[in-house]
Formats: sequence, structure tokens, C-alpha cells
Amino acid sequence: MKEVQEIQLEDSELNLKPTYEKAPTIFELIFKEIGNSIVGQKEMIRQILIAMLCEGHVLVESNPGLGKTLTISTISQIMNMKFSRIQCTPDLMPTDITGTDIIEDDERGSKHFKFKQGPVFANIVLADEINRASPKTQSAMLEAMQEKQVTVANTTYLLDKPFFILATQNPIEMEGTFTLPEAQLDRFLMKINLRYPDKEEEFEIVNRYAEAFRPTVQRCIEKQTFLELQQVTRRIPISNKLKRYAIDIVNQTRNMPEMIESGASPRASIALILCAKANAFLDNRGYVDKEDIDSMVLPVLRHRIILSFDAARNNVTSDKIIQKILEDKKQLHDLSQ
Repeated sequence: MKEVQEIQLEDSELNLKPTYEKAPTIFELIFKEIGNSIVGQKEMIRQILIAMLCEGHVLVESNPGLGKTLTISTISQIMNMKFSRIQCTPDLMPTDITGTDIIEDDERGSKHFKFKQGPVFANIVLADEINRASPKTQSAMLEAMQEKQVTVANTTYLLDKPFFILATQNPIEMEGTFTLPEAQLDRFLMKINLRYPDKEEEFEIVNRYAEAFRPTVQRCIEKQTFLELQQVTRRIPISNKLKRYAIDIVNQTRNMPEMIESGASPRASIALILCAKANAFLDNRGYVDKEDIDSMVLPVLRHRIILSFDAARNNVTSDKIIQKILEDKKQLHDLSQ
């Protein structure tokens, strides 16, 4: 760890030191305000914040009723950002997401085209049940997710920053759904699998929402401050040794033909290191540790590998394979110490 350099927060154009110093207080307020509305699901909330700090998108898979929509709308209120929701259905068209040109009359009675923005023109976009939309409509999000822009009728429109998509899907329902293509899955920084709340958490949920409870949250961060936090995240230092450790984990997914038909791409290596930086930042550390990488491996890799036929036939999940890779790498890393 001695080769880790000190974090560089000042340059000729921007001084991020004040934002870095205020970050622990900001993160504490964010978690506190979200807790006023959401019971439990701390891991999901933390991982969503990590993805936002990394300028990435998240795919959340869970059964209905576990607080996905409420969580993301609460985050948008806390951060004073524009929020929109897309309810995906089989008849949803690409222009329903991106927007389209409409004919409008001016003061002289002449007609002209004017672009009407779709719901993707927001800072935080919830794509609910994304696997219910047709592949043609799903692909309309690809340019927005990767390039932070939308092209309609040969005209390109830049999206406002920050831009973040949270997509959800139900793992149980199969009828009337379309599997997300691998190219689109790879655009998601993380895939989060939600669990049911435990009995105590569910008891608190019932106490709150079965009575006259109305959650209220206070705005505790401005958009510009969050943009600066994103820049600080990328400047969190990481040693070359840990970079190679993360790359070795990703590379191993390409060397298991008996279990994995197609492994993760270099985009996964970038995502893993970025998420490790954000995890360290949330823990108020100015450097990345091995535990930061280990904690991010599952959400970063679980949607980026394609299982072999034998693995699928034997009900071996991607999580089990990734955990095995991680355990092997941990042992080799410990032996090298």
C-alpha cells in the first residue's frame, strides 16, 4: 500500500478540497434523510450512491414492493435533481423515451418543427420493469447511457449532468418480457439483487405505512456539489498492485470455459476500480483498500458473464462462480503477503 499517492484535489481550474472535507457530513446527511423514508435496504442505498458517484447506471432485480421506486425518488428529492419515471410496457416506443419533433404554430400562423423532450431528459431516470419494453425501445436508451446524449432526426441533444438511470426488472415474471441484450447489460455499472426485509424491518414498515405516516425529507445537497463529489471520486488513489488484483479477478472470468461461455470485458475492470474508489470515499478513506474491491466484485460482475450450458443445466449461478473466483484470488493474495 506504500505506493499509493496522496489524493490530488487542486488544479489550475478547480479546487475540490472544500468539497472533500465536507463529504463525510454530506454522506451522513444523505443516509439519514433516506432513512426517514426507507426502512432497511442499506446495501441497495449504498450501492446506488456508489454508482451515482461513479457516473454509472444500475439494474435492480427484485420482486415487487421492496422500495425501489420510493428509494430513487427520495434520493432525487434529497439532491434537488430532476426525476422522471418510465413505466416500460411492450407497446412503448423509442420516441416515448427520447422525445420527438412536433409541429407547432408560431405567431404568424406558420408551422415549424419543435423538439419535445422525453422523460430521459432528467438527472435521475427510473426505468421500471425495463425487460417489459421491446428490444427496439430498450436500445433507445443505449446512446443516453453511454454517450450522455440523444439523437433524434439527425439532431443530437446533450443530457444534463449528472445523468443516472436506475432500471428494474422482476426475476419471476417471464410472460410478456424481453431479455436485455448483453451489450445493454454491460452499460450498467452494477446489478443489485434485493432481498426481502427481515421481520423487524417489516414490522417498522407496517408501523409507518399502514397508518397516517407521511415521509418527509429535506434537501441536503445541491447538484453542483454532487458533480464535484463525482470528480473527487475519480481522484481517490489506488495502488498499481490493487489495480492488477482487480484486473486479475475480471480476467479470470475469461479463463473458465467449463463454467463461463463469455467473460467480462475491460469495461468491467474500469467499473470495479471506480466502484472501489467510491466505496473508500463513502468510508471516509483517501485511498482504496483490497476490501473495497472485494465488496464490489459481485454487483459489478454478476451481469457481465454468460454462463455455459453445463453451468446453467446444473443450476450454478453467476454469483456462485464469482464468489469462487474471489475466494481463490484472496488465497493467492494472502499467500503473497
